[in-house]
Amino acid sequence: MKKVAVIMGSDSDLPVAEKAIGVLEEFGIPYAVHVYSAHRTPAEAKEFAENAAENGFGVILCAAGMAAHLAGAIAANCLLPVVGIPVSGGALGGMDALLSTVMMPSGIPVATVAVDGAKNAAYLAAEILALGDEGLREKLARFRRDAAETVLSKDKKISQKYEK
Repeated sequence: MKKVAVIMGSDSDLPVAEKAIGVLEEFGIPYAVHVYSAHRTPAEAKEFAENAAENGFGVILCAAGMAAHLAGAIAANCLLPVVGIPVSGGALGGMDALLSTVMMPSGIPVATVAVDGAKNAAYLAAEILALGDEGLREKLARFRRDAAETVLSKDKKISQKYEK
């Protein structure tokens, strides 16, 4: 199975990134975690991106706040799917990071999840990897079935309580 890279622009992004890491662990997806800044360590970020595919990665998750150029910088230097995770904080509460992440020029796509949406970023990475992995696809299907059963169980309990 291909690995997922979880890259943060700063170690202050770790609490958000850990949510993605938890999902990757839940599905048994191998991963590596790094801190590379698009602005403070651009050479290292570029080197990682350029070599990611040959180093066994299949998807790259990038968590960054404020200017949030990390996902775009990584995407500009590789052909792997990149998922941007805008991180809340700063004067605009994460809206700056969201817009910086989602507004990419044509030809350099970055899939973008909600502000602090690291779990969905990891689920998306799992779905991408599952295109070539039947076992992972079945784990995702089981996860979806279990989630539906949980909601329906709650529906039944609440419906019975308030049925007149």
